[in-house]
Amino acid sequence: MRPEVSRETQDALQYFAAVLLRWNRTVNLIARADEQHLWQRHINDSRQLIPLMEPLPSHAIDLGSGAGFPGLVLALVSGVHFDLVEADHRKCAFLREAARATGAPVDIHPVRVETATLLPAPLVTARAVAPLPRLLEMAVPLLAKGGQCLFLKGANVAMELTHAGAEWQMQVDRIPSRTDPQASILRICNPTRVLSSA
Repeated sequence: MRPEVSRETQDALQYFAAVLLRWNRTVNLIARADEQHLWQRHINDSRQLIPLMEPLPSHAIDLGSGAGFPGLVLALVSGVHFDLVEADHRKCAFLREAARATGAPVDIHPVRVETATLLPAPLVTARAVAPLPRLLEMAVPLLAKGGQCLFLKGANVAMELTHAGAEWQMQVDRIPSRTDPQASILRICNPTRVLSSA
């Protein structure tokens, strides 16, 4: 069904999916209506970032990891170590259990992104965390020089880019999502805040 990953990785993803569905009965990880679309809307949505990570970074940071999308999935598939930043302690408990069950190379940080004290990474990822201007505020302090951000964005991406452009200079590639025709992936390099003339 998903031949581009090893049998071991496929098994780990299956374990992850099973743990998520079990925890979703008591912790709001994904919408109940999404459970039957877990692979397409969440797991495969996250996995489409893998080719954009090449060459693979030494480590990465995922902001607002929630149910493990995209950070935990990317760690499982790529083998890259991810720091998962998530303020909700119940979701952190799930992430710890999912990491234990799958052997994902992750560390979980139960803090708000703004207070995270992590060494900057060459890759910062996020999905459904905040509008782009706010997301860049959170991501840039954690992005190593010369690194890139990969953000999964929905139908409002054009408006978010317009708003972000008033505050930030950056190199942006907008890549169509392979799992949602209304969504996009933003690959952002060299983000710097525009100095106000006021």
